Amino acid sequence: MGSNGHTEAFAPVLAALTTMQSNVDRAQKGKAHEYLENFQKSTDAWTTTFSILHSTDAPVEAKLFAATTLKGKIVFDLHQLPSETIARLRDSLLSLLSQYRAGPKPIRTQLCVCLANLAIQMTEWKNVLQLVVSTLGTDSQSIASVLEFLHVLPEEVTEGRKINLTEDELVSRTQELLEENADQVVSLLTQYSQSSATAAKDPQLLECITSWLKEVPLNDIVNGPLLNTIIDSLSEDGPFECGVDCLCAMFRETREVDECLSVIQTLYPRIVSLKPRLAVAAEEEDTDTFRGLTRIFAEAGESWVVLIARMPEQFQTLVEAILESAARDKERDAISMTFNFWYEFKQYLTLDKYMQSRLQYVDTYSKLVDVMMVQLEYPKPESANQKDLFDGDRDAEEKFRYFRHQMGDVLKDCTEVIGTTECLAKAFKALESWLNAHASQSSAGQIPEWQKLEAALFSFRALGRMIPPDEQIILPQLMPLIVQIPDHEKVRFQAVMALGRYTEWTANHPETLQPQFNYITTAFDHRSREVVKAAALSMRFFCQDCASLLKDFTAQLQQFYDNVLDRLPMQSQEELTEGIAAVVAAQPVEHTYEILKLFCDPLMKRFMTMAQSATTKKQTELLADSIQLLTIFIQWVQIQVPEGQQHPAVKYCQEIFPILSTILDNFPQSSPIQERICRCWRYMVLSYRTAIAPLLPQLADKLAAGFTDSRQGCFLWASDAIVREFSEDKGRIDQGTLDAIFNFYQQQATTFLRILNDLPPEELPDIIEDFFRLALDVFDFYPTRALPSSLTPSILSASCTALTLLSQEPLMATLHFLRDFLMYGGPDPPVSTYPAFDENDSTTTSADGSSLPRSNPPELQHAVRSLLQSNGIGESLVQRCLTGMMYSFPAGCIPDASGVLLALFQMLPTDSAAWTAGTIALLPQGSVSEPERERLSRNIGQRIQSGEVRKVRTLLQDFCAGFRRRNVAPREGLGRLEGGRFRFAG
Repeated sequence: MGSNGHTEAFAPVLAALTTMQSNVDRAQKGKAHEYLENFQKSTDAWTTTFSILHSTDAPVEAKLFAATTLKGKIVFDLHQLPSETIARLRDSLLSLLSQYRAGPKPIRTQLCVCLANLAIQMTEWKNVLQLVVSTLGTDSQSIASVLEFLHVLPEEVTEGRKINLTEDELVSRTQELLEENADQVVSLLTQYSQSSATAAKDPQLLECITSWLKEVPLNDIVNGPLLNTIIDSLSEDGPFECGVDCLCAMFRETREVDECLSVIQTLYPRIVSLKPRLAVAAEEEDTDTFRGLTRIFAEAGESWVVLIARMPEQFQTLVEAILESAARDKERDAISMTFNFWYEFKQYLTLDKYMQSRLQYVDTYSKLVDVMMVQLEYPKPESANQKDLFDGDRDAEEKFRYFRHQMGDVLKDCTEVIGTTECLAKAFKALESWLNAHASQSSAGQIPEWQKLEAALFSFRALGRMIPPDEQIILPQLMPLIVQIPDHEKVRFQAVMALGRYTEWTANHPETLQPQFNYITTAFDHRSREVVKAAALSMRFFCQDCASLLKDFTAQLQQFYDNVLDRLPMQSQEELTEGIAAVVAAQPVEHTYEILKLFCDPLMKRFMTMAQSATTKKQTELLADSIQLLTIFIQWVQIQVPEGQQHPAVKYCQEIFPILSTILDNFPQSSPIQERICRCWRYMVLSYRTAIAPLLPQLADKLAAGFTDSRQGCFLWASDAIVREFSEDKGRIDQGTLDAIFNFYQQQATTFLRILNDLPPEELPDIIEDFFRLALDVFDFYPTRALPSSLTPSILSASCTALTLLSQEPLMATLHFLRDFLMYGGPDPPVSTYPAFDENDSTTTSADGSSLPRSNPPELQHAVRSLLQSNGIGESLVQRCLTGMMYSFPAGCIPDASGVLLALFQMLPTDSAAWTAGTIALLPQGSVSEPERERLSRNIGQRIQSGEVRKVRTLLQDFCAGFRRRNVAPREGLGRLEGGRFRFAG
C-alpha cells in the first residue's frame, strides 16, 4: 500500500502544514486547518499518508502527522477500503514498523496504535502476537517496536468503543487478543527482562507490565522474576517513575483484598522494605524519589485500607511510612498524596466493628495532628522582604493556600478518630504556649514566630465544624485568649475567621458574646482589606446564629450597618447584609414592619440618590449591586403571619414598589439594573408566596411591559415565579387570579414569539432559556389551558428553532420543556405535574382548579399527537434532535435529546421510524455506509415489532456517537496553534 513517491504527490499537505507552523495571518491558518481536516477524512488520505511515511524527503513533523492521520483512518474509516486490501494494509504497517524501529518514538508509537486498532477490527487475523513478534523480531534493534505494540494493545482494546464493532464482536475480540495471549506476554516479558542488565532497566518493559496488569494473573507477576525487576527499577533514575506507576497499578488490582490476599502478603514486605529510603531522600532533598516513595506507600494504604483496619498490627509499618512521608515533606510537594488514605482509613476506624483498631491507631492520628499543625505554618521568608513569604512565587503561594484547606480536612478526620477534645486541646496548647512565650515581646504588626500562632488559629478554625455547640472543656478557656491576640494582619485575619466558625457555640454561651462581638466590629477598621472582608463574613455568622441574642440591639446594629456599609467591597456588603437581615427576621411579627423600614429606608434613599446621578456604566452597575442588598432583606425576612392579617413585609414591598418601578423606567438600557430589580420582585413572590397577591396586578403589568420594551430574559425569569407560586396551593387561588395569570403568560409568550421572529436565535440564548423554563412550568401547572392554546403550535415551532443553538443552557431548557410536553401524549403526566394530591383520592386538582385523574385524559393525549402529526412538527423535532446529536449538541444535552426521541417513538413508533429514516437519508453522501444505514433501520424495526421501544434510544445514541466521531469530531494530529508555533499531538 505504499511505495517511494515524489514529494509532488503530497505537496498540498506539506504546504498546509508549513502554513500552520508559519507566522501568516489567522485567516490563512484557518484555511490550512480546514484543508487538513478534510484531508484526514478523505479516501485519498490512505495512499498519501503511506507516501509521506515512505518518503525520504518529508520532514519528521509531516511524518508524525501522517502516522496520526493513518490511525484515525483505521479507527473510523476502515469501511472506505475494499475488504480484500485489509491484509495488505496490515503487511504495510508491519513493514513501516520495521522501518521506524529506531524511531522517532512518537511516529513508532502511532504506527503501533495503528496496528493495534487494525488487529481489533480484523477479526479473521487470529495469530496477532505471533505474527508481530516473528515479523518484527526480538533483537535489540526491533524489541522496542514489539514492546511498544504490547504496551498499546490492551489500552486500545479498552478504548474499543470508538471502533464500529458490535458489543458481542468486541467481547470476543478482547478475549482473543488479551486473555488468550496473557501467558505468552508474561513469558516474553520475563525472557526480555533476563536477557541483559540493560533490558531489566528498560522503562518500556515496565510500561508493558503496567499495561497488561488487568489481563494477566497477578500471581504470575509477583511470584515470578518480574517482581524483582519492578522493585529493582526503584533504585535507578531512568526507570524509577515507570516502576512507581507499575507498583501503584498493581496495588489498584488488589483492592479486592480477600481475593488477592496471597498477592498482598507477597508484596507487603517488599514495599515496607523501602521505608528507610524516605529519610535518605528527604535529607538529600531528592524530591522526585521522595514523591515516588510517598505515592507508593499512600496508594498501597488506600488499596489495602480494609485489611489495615482488620489487622492493625500486621500493617502498622505501612501506616508509619505514610505518616513519615507527611512529616518529612519539607517542600509540601508530596503530602497531598497521603490525604485520601487518612480519610479512607478514618471511615473504617469510626465503625463500631473496628473499635480495637481505632484504639491502636489513636496515637498515630494524634501524631498526625501534630504533623499537620507544623505543615500548616507559613514559610519563613528567605529574602529581606518580610511581607513576601514566597519570594515572588505566586504559584507556590496559591498551591500552599490550596493544600492548607486540604490539611484542614485531614484535621477533621483526626477529630473523628481521637475525639474533638483531644484535637481542640492541641490547638489550645499551641496558642497558650505561644502567648506565654511571646506575648510580651509583641508590638503592633511585629510578632515573633507569628507563623506558629497563625497555624494554631487556622487549625482551631478548621475544627469549627466538628466541635459540638455544648463543648465545655476547651472552648471556655480558648475564647478569652483569642480576643487578646496581638495585631498582625495574617494572625488577625485568622482569629476573626476562627471566631466566625464557633457562633453556634457562642449562641449557647451568651456570656462570651460581647468580647467576641467587639473584637469583630473593631476589625472593620483594620488597615488590611483582607481582615475587613473576614470581619464581614464572621459578622454574618454571628448575626445569623446569635440573632435571638441581638434582636434587642437593632438601633445600635442599624447605626453600625449604616456607618460601615460604604467602606466594604460589594461581596462583604452582601455578607454583612445577610447577617443583619437574619436579626430583622428574628423580630416579633408586630415589630417586623418598623424594623424593616429602619434598615431598608436608608437603602432606598441611597438608591434614589445614586439613580439621580448615575450616568456612566460603572455608576449604573454600582446602583444595580446596591439593589441586591434590598433583595437580601426580602430573601431573609420570611415570617409566619396569621391568615387574614396583613403581612408586614408585603406592606413594605407595596411602599417601595413604585420606587423600584421608577428606577427601572429611568434605566431602560441597563441590563444589570433590570436583572437586579427583576430578582428583587421574584423574591417578593418566593418569600411571601400568595400573601403577595395585593401587589400581583402591578407586578404583572411591569413584568409584561418590561419584557416588551427591553427584550431581556430576566422579566420571564421573574414571571416564572408567579406561575409556580400561584399554582401550587390546591383550592386556595380564585378562578379570576388563575385566569389573569394564564393571560399574563400568553402575553409574555406572544412577545417572545414576536422577538424570535425578528431576530436569529443565536442572538437570544438567554431569552430562549428563560422562556422555555417558564413554558415548562405553565404546561406542568396549567395543562388543560396550555395544550389547546392557539399559541402552542408556534411555541413548538420555536422549540425546533431553539434546537439549532450551540449553547448548552438554552438547549437544556428547550429539551426539558419538550420532554415534559411529550409526556402528555402518553398515559402518565410529567413527574412535576400536580404536586398536591390526596393519597386516598384517585383524582388530583390541576393548577387551574379542574379535577383530573392522575393519568392524562384522552383529550390531552390526542391533542399532543395531533400537534406532532400536523405542520411537520414531529418530523422537525426528530430532525433537530438527531442532527444535534450527530453534529452540534454539547455532550450534556445528548441524554435529554435522546429522551425526546424515545418519547416520540413511544407515542408514534411508525411515524418516528419514518422520520428517522428520512433524516438519515439527508446526511452527506459517504458519511454513512449503506450497510450501516440498513442495520440501523432494521434494528429499529425489530425493537418496535418486539415491543422493546426503549432500546431504540440506545440504538440512536450509539449511531449518532459513531457518526460524530467519524465525521464531525476533529481527528488527532492537527495539534493547536500556540504563539505561531505548530504543535503535534503525539
